[in-house]
Amino acid sequence: MLPESFLAEILQKHQTSRPFPATSEIKKLFTKIVLTLFPEQTRMHIQSPEELKAVWESVENGLESMLHAMKADLKESPQMLSAAFMQKIPAIYAILLTDVEAMVNGDPAATTDYEVIRTYPGFYALAFYRLAHGLHELQIPLIPRILTEYAHSKTGIDIHPGAQIGQYFFMDHGTGIVIGETCVIGEHVKIYQGVTLGALSVDKKMASTKRHPTIENHVVIYSGATILGGETVVGEHSVIGGNVWLTHSVAPNTKIYHQANSKLIQE
Repeated sequence: MLPESFLAEILQKHQTSRPFPATSEIKKLFTKIVLTLFPEQTRMHIQSPEELKAVWESVENGLESMLHAMKADLKESPQMLSAAFMQKIPAIYAILLTDVEAMVNGDPAATTDYEVIRTYPGFYALAFYRLAHGLHELQIPLIPRILTEYAHSKTGIDIHPGAQIGQYFFMDHGTGIVIGETCVIGEHVKIYQGVTLGALSVDKKMASTKRHPTIENHVVIYSGATILGGETVVGEHSVIGGNVWLTHSVAPNTKIYHQANSKLIQE
């Protein structure tokens, strides 16, 4: 039999823990959003304007209900926050369409938008990241992390909801990509599998500082590259080769790569 002191400790946690929406319900609601925006991923197609309006009303009501369960942690009322998030959805959809375009145009193996939306893990991870980022901007706690970790578990792509990612973003293959909380990524950026955009230090004192790199427009980062540090800036139109370890800024139009003898070259 377990010790009484241990049982009492666990019981107290159950009795004093804050109410919070079930993770399964969070996943279900936001999957519903993705499938409504992109019916390419499902056989369930909406047939009328009235039906579509009813779906969005159910989404808003569902989000508001979730937020009521955690209203002590919110800076605004659940009703205001759920309405504000719904207003973000058209813009989130628009930027996701640019991501799809980048994937179709940037991958010789991609044939159609439908193929990208239906099969590409990079698109799936971005869809959940961009929704989570919208919640993060409204300072809604925990739910954004639950969403991006759910996408991480499905795709192997780990994007913190606090990261700022511009339009036309393409993660090719995607497995093992890590994008940290304070990372800033410009437009028309392409990164390959195994890329880490991380911090130089995991010191807790740095929690409120910019710890992750800035990647400017039209940068390509090849597989296995690691770019670290909040002061590290990769200038626009630069190319970072595979397996490069980078902890300093590089000027625009720079190429960094390894030669066969493992010598690091910067052009």
